[in-house]
Amino acid sequence: MSVRPYRDIQRRKSRLIHVGSVPVGGDSPISVQTMTNTLTPDVAATVAQVQAAAEAGADIVRVSCPDEESTAALAEIVRQSPVPIVADIHFHYKRAIEAAQAGAACLRINPGNIGSAARVREVVQAAKDHGCSMRIGVNAGSLEKHLLDKYGEPCPEAMVESALDHARILEDNDFFEFKISVKASDVFLAVAAYQGLADACDYPLHLGVTEAGGLRAGTIKSSIGLGSLLWAGIGDTIRVSLSADPVEEVKVGYDILKSLGLRRRGVTVISCPSCARQQFQVIKTVEVLEERLAHITTPMTVSVIGCVVNGPGEARETDIGFTGGGNGTHQVYVNGLPDHRLKDANIVDHLVSLIEKKAAEIAAAGQQPAQPTAAE
Repeated sequence: MSVRPYRDIQRRKSRLIHVGSVPVGGDSPISVQTMTNTLTPDVAATVAQVQAAAEAGADIVRVSCPDEESTAALAEIVRQSPVPIVADIHFHYKRAIEAAQAGAACLRINPGNIGSAARVREVVQAAKDHGCSMRIGVNAGSLEKHLLDKYGEPCPEAMVESALDHARILEDNDFFEFKISVKASDVFLAVAAYQGLADACDYPLHLGVTEAGGLRAGTIKSSIGLGSLLWAGIGDTIRVSLSADPVEEVKVGYDILKSLGLRRRGVTVISCPSCARQQFQVIKTVEVLEERLAHITTPMTVSVIGCVVNGPGEARETDIGFTGGGNGTHQVYVNGLPDHRLKDANIVDHLVSLIEKKAAEIAAAGQQPAQPTAAE
């Protein structure tokens, strides 16, 4: 038993697959994905977006391949990509074969939608020949007609049945290197479908609330849906779907995982909402700090609190702490202990320098951040 059992998350036992070099399922870390929104034949624009997502922390990036021109560009995109590329395929089996030949690490495909059994066999053989895994991607908005006729509407049972029907096709072709998603824009429907699927199989699950909305609303909706599933131990890889820059999807994905102690990357800032007691401009300070610290990948915690009511207590639990004090003189903490005073001038510059130095020390020593993770 851990020292903080209330933080423990017991992950669902799933089989392990690989998306290129990234393990998915089993005991591997929960990976973060996003998807490009450039025209795939525009290799330069697509690669630039992939690289930006990777720099933000994306483990895997998906690229849409709706036509032959897109799969023709895929080989160069794969060659230049720093992370495994998933090819998004709908309906046309030849695009799946071309994507596998171009070096895609994974094919997002519903095998029941691509035609005859012979065509499915061709796609599976191409995946085997080129070391591709697959993702069965069920979506509430595109369920098969016979399931809508059977159930009357998109519902958790229909989505699970669709997923298992597609899985059976791959199993019948002796192919098991796949993960499954059952996405919906309705949080209740998505969560219930994933819960049902988690009970029905041991395949790794790709979590997502599809078409979640813009940056703010979509972040909230995704946090509720994905957060509740991850807290229950369900999920092996995630994609936050936002009408926003793919980099924002990656940031939100990591923040969800960091909030649950499931992944640690970069600086976690613990800050107060500010009130009349604040002794410096908390909101503006945090806004600028987060921007200035975005380049740090070393996991560490920083507290920025406006006054002494909660400041010292939060500082005890963080690597670097900053608490507002009277007469424009504030307290800086290092490793949870009071270290030195700081005047109003150059607060951000001083803290950035201190945090960068501490991050380098943590990275060099290979030590863990002061804040315990869920596993501790």
